[in-house]
Amino acid sequence: MKTLYMIGGTMGVGKTTTCRILCDLLPDCAFLDGDWCWDMHPFRVTAETKEMVLDNIVHVLNGFLRCSAFQNVVFCWVLHEQAIADAILSRLEGPFALRRVSLVCTPEKLAERLMRDVRAGLRDESVVARSVPRLPLYDRLDGEKLDVSELTPGEAARRIAGM
Repeated sequence: MKTLYMIGGTMGVGKTTTCRILCDLLPDCAFLDGDWCWDMHPFRVTAETKEMVLDNIVHVLNGFLRCSAFQNVVFCWVLHEQAIADAILSRLEGPFALRRVSLVCTPEKLAERLMRDVRAGLRDESVVARSVPRLPLYDRLDGEKLDVSELTPGEAARRIAGM
């Protein structure tokens, strides 16, 4: 049976890097970063764009889940609300095993990581004020919580893969 790894976490916690490494560890793996479906200029969050993004995510995930070439599908996105994950999962075609993991860390570590990205020109400084307050939201979500405060992305990926 295929396995869908649904990896969530606030901005800057290390989702994308961890998931890229996870894909290298898992056999026959496909990867979708939900942010790719939000890559629009100018960035607009409306009811219409939210529904379009969900439709696109579900379409791609169902394609990966149907395709016999893949045994594992890794999906990462902020996923800070249970309703978002539930909306995606309710529209996916099975059967598949689900591994739901939220990456979390201390507020201090998150701010440190985000500021490193700001200094590198990868993010705007406002991301700290938007991301850090979201950390407590992950405590309320279904699935496993993996504290990555003291883990490298490789260590986090190996834990998720069960290695």
